[in-house]
Amino acid sequence: MHDERRRIEERVQRLLEQRIQPAVHAASVPFAVEAWEVPDEPVPFAEAQSATYEPFAVGTPWGPPWGTTWFRVRGEVPAEWAGKRVEAVFDLGFVGDWPGGQAEALVHTLDGSPLKAVNPQNQYVPIAHPAAGGEQVDFLIEAASNPDILANGFRPTWFGDKSTAGRQPLYTFARADLAVLDENVWHLSLDLQVLRELMLELGEHDPRRHDIMYALDRALDALDLDDVPGTAGDARELLKGVLERPAHASAHTLSAVGHAHIDSAWLWPIRETKRKTSRTFSNVTALAKEYPEFIFACSQAQQYEWVRDNYPKVWERIHEAVKNGQWAPVGGMWVEADGNLPGGEALARQLVHGKRFFMDQFGIETKGVWLPDSFGYTAAYPQLAKLAGNEWFLTQKLSWNQTNKLPHHTFWWEGIDGTRIFTHFPPVDTYNAEFSGKEMAHAVRNYQDKGRGTRSLAPFGHGDGGGGPTREMMERARRLADLEGSAKVVVEHPDDFFAAARAEYPDAPVWSGELYLELHRATYTSQARTKQGNRRSERLLREAELWATAAALHAPDYAYPYEKLDRLWKTVLLHQFHDILPGSSIAWVHREAEAEYARVAKDLEYLTREAIKALAAATAVGNRSAGLGAPPAVAGGGWAQPTTAGAFAYNTSPFDRAEVIRTPEGTTTYVEVPPSGTAPLGNAEPPHKVTVTEDGVLDNGLVRVEFAEDGTLASVRDLTADREVLAPDAAGNLLRLHTDLPNYWDAWDIDKHYKHRFTDLLDAESVTVTEQGPLLGAVRVERTFGKGSRIVQTVTVRAGSRRIDIETEIDWHEAEKILKAAFPIDIHADRSTAEIQFGHVHRPTHTNTSWEAARFEVFGHRWVHVAEPGYGVAIINDSTYGHDVSRTTRDDGGTTTTVRLSLVRAPRVPDPEADQGRHRFTYALLPGATVEDAIAEGYALNLPLRVAEGGTAVEPLVTTDGAAAVVEAVKLADDRSGDVIVRLYESLGGRTRTTVRPGFEHTGVTVTDLLERPLADAQPPTTAEDGTVTVDLRPFQVLTLRFGRA
Repeated sequence: MHDERRRIEERVQRLLEQRIQPAVHAASVPFAVEAWEVPDEPVPFAEAQSATYEPFAVGTPWGPPWGTTWFRVRGEVPAEWAGKRVEAVFDLGFVGDWPGGQAEALVHTLDGSPLKAVNPQNQYVPIAHPAAGGEQVDFLIEAASNPDILANGFRPTWFGDKSTAGRQPLYTFARADLAVLDENVWHLSLDLQVLRELMLELGEHDPRRHDIMYALDRALDALDLDDVPGTAGDARELLKGVLERPAHASAHTLSAVGHAHIDSAWLWPIRETKRKTSRTFSNVTALAKEYPEFIFACSQAQQYEWVRDNYPKVWERIHEAVKNGQWAPVGGMWVEADGNLPGGEALARQLVHGKRFFMDQFGIETKGVWLPDSFGYTAAYPQLAKLAGNEWFLTQKLSWNQTNKLPHHTFWWEGIDGTRIFTHFPPVDTYNAEFSGKEMAHAVRNYQDKGRGTRSLAPFGHGDGGGGPTREMMERARRLADLEGSAKVVVEHPDDFFAAARAEYPDAPVWSGELYLELHRATYTSQARTKQGNRRSERLLREAELWATAAALHAPDYAYPYEKLDRLWKTVLLHQFHDILPGSSIAWVHREAEAEYARVAKDLEYLTREAIKALAAATAVGNRSAGLGAPPAVAGGGWAQPTTAGAFAYNTSPFDRAEVIRTPEGTTTYVEVPPSGTAPLGNAEPPHKVTVTEDGVLDNGLVRVEFAEDGTLASVRDLTADREVLAPDAAGNLLRLHTDLPNYWDAWDIDKHYKHRFTDLLDAESVTVTEQGPLLGAVRVERTFGKGSRIVQTVTVRAGSRRIDIETEIDWHEAEKILKAAFPIDIHADRSTAEIQFGHVHRPTHTNTSWEAARFEVFGHRWVHVAEPGYGVAIINDSTYGHDVSRTTRDDGGTTTTVRLSLVRAPRVPDPEADQGRHRFTYALLPGATVEDAIAEGYALNLPLRVAEGGTAVEPLVTTDGAAAVVEAVKLADDRSGDVIVRLYESLGGRTRTTVRPGFEHTGVTVTDLLERPLADAQPPTTAEDGTVTVDLRPFQVLTLRFGRA
């Protein structure tokens, strides 16, 4: 028999596009249209309702970048359409078919009730079904003329900020009609699409493929091309046989979950996301009424809050859908945060605030973490997710790996502490599925757990910029529910999928450690000021909570600022969204983020000052309640420099501090301060003073630092260990400027070829001694390079400390470059250790396999540590995350392990001026460091001692025995009971028993989850008569203690 596949396949495709789909809305009449262009930012409905509208013709250009135009449309349903299904159809001048990155609109009734959104994939608004004829239709439409930032691919564009985007209209209004939906033609179109796409995925010799092919051919023979509406029913009748054949008993099951991934900011600002949520949620609630089986999963409590506060009628419909079981709040996080960069406490608060919002607003406790699109996932997640009451974890992004394919789709994910959480990675490889035949077949073929599991999850609906599921997707799902040759599609709640998947596959394999994304590695570095703002905010939140708790416990008239702290936490959590904190958004987003971080810092500084002021006042009047003690004895005068009378150092870190600090007046002094306590300035003397030679050799008896003429470090000698830290003939703190133009995704990616071209910055304008002891010595190195960039670094050695600080100021004007700081260390380290949330991870320094080779850029938080038996070195930082570690063998047979911090980048997409301008940050070299030392100095650099006046010394609020148990947060309980919450963790990766010493009276202690509820299976702590509490901690265990207060 002749091969007719090509003829039939092409016939179906042409008739669909040129005859059948155009006949879906064959009868139409135009609306009368008027328009009002909003002169500036979006306005409330009431203002648009009262505005003056001008006649507007279809075919007219409209909409400057980021503008808003309100359209008023009026029409009447023709009498002859009685009994038909009538809808309004709008085309704003859509370009392409991506709903989230161009013009979109929300249609309102005249009383301000949102009806439904329109976008390229969803252009209709239902009017009547059936129509009576003569209905008057009158709508107000808020249309957003958002630019498509990536329309020209990865090329710089100025559309990313309203101030640079111009005013030229972007769109031409194409259609505003009342139309009849011919249901027979529409259903025929869907029948043909589903069958054609299924046919194309079946094997060449599969009889089912040929059955479908000839059925399609016969159906099109029955279609009169001059009367498609009149003969569509005949064509559909001929397709019934192939559509009614059931799926094989062993067919894979796809659990279809409606979804609309809405980036809280990305190629649009936050203000636009607020409108996107209203549009998508309006579409979803409308679709739920049409399809009773439809279930929509939606994460990100922040977006719900925006809708609740700005769109009350949409909020009511969401509540109705939740009540009906058609809307599933999921995720249990405030936003879908970046999976690598938020600090441990911030990640805990993401889970707390998200889950608590859903409990408060809907009475629902979410069961899983829904994170389809973050750029890798920290190994701290399993424990934190379980401690927040979650049972499962979902991601999709790992399908983007460039090098290696994850070996499982359903597995137990094990974190650094040993906690495991049931995890699924949908093999459909998208969170924007549409039920195309290609997607369906790929999900089945791609599924890695065949023979052990039989089901996978498929999130369907347009996403990134929102849009959500469509009625066409639901119709496809109905046809694919039980269709021979296809996977079986069942629309269900994600909790139901996870329960069924776990029941059939309880012994799924285990993946241990981080889920590293082999892509988007530059997100550890891009938009450095945004990252610095986050790190600073996390520090200030810790300080504000700690001292506010101390003040609430010891200052009778002080009121703990619950509401203010809640608001500030949520602002910080919002900006940890996975396109804001990673630095992959447009200029507008990062400009606003920097401004928000500045406001957060100002507010938190105020809260901390007020708490300390109240605490100092309470001590000054002789309050000797628990926790308030006499000031420690002051050591002899010696050569400690003068300090401010009555000034105290406040230590927010969980470790004892003995260090040099600079007072507000600019003088320096040495002080010893207990953890979460205070001490008067100048209360101690350092063990050695700092000496500085004329040629800039810095020596404090612990380390000696020598400089080369070019300003790099020529020698760093650990005087205690009597060994050189740097590799022979190697330059320490070598600044290397690399060409950095990835193949795609400029702000997101560092491609391996960046290493091939570089310039070492060896031309120093000046190398100058700026501090000459006795408490500190410093050398300033100044350089200019590239396109007018300038860097000034001050290398400082302080009395009593092995830490060598490198305070850095950069005026950065490069393009498509990355600047790294290298430390070639004379150590044979087979692995590096980097801090993550509540612990650390080890990564090999070799590249034996493709898995290690793919990790050519990795992230860490406050420190990176490399060591050989008996000796280690740490690199500490106060704001950066990206780094790489490599190992080479020298000609002398020794090994050099090089740690390179990524300091600043200069991508041009999507923000053509990313990172331009001034940056200030500090990183440090810590010779002779254990992991324990790295942890303590990481806290010290990131939590500088705070100087304040008045009062007497305050005993530590909370301390622990030993170095392993670290206190991460101290606060009052969220339920406002006055109970004190203390969160601590085991930091070294071993078992430890520690005694927690609260500096306040309490009525008892309870182990809780992250939401401060009693943890049923927790080992109860032992409380002594003096109020101290003894607990046992597993490696990297996070433990939350709730101290009752009378």
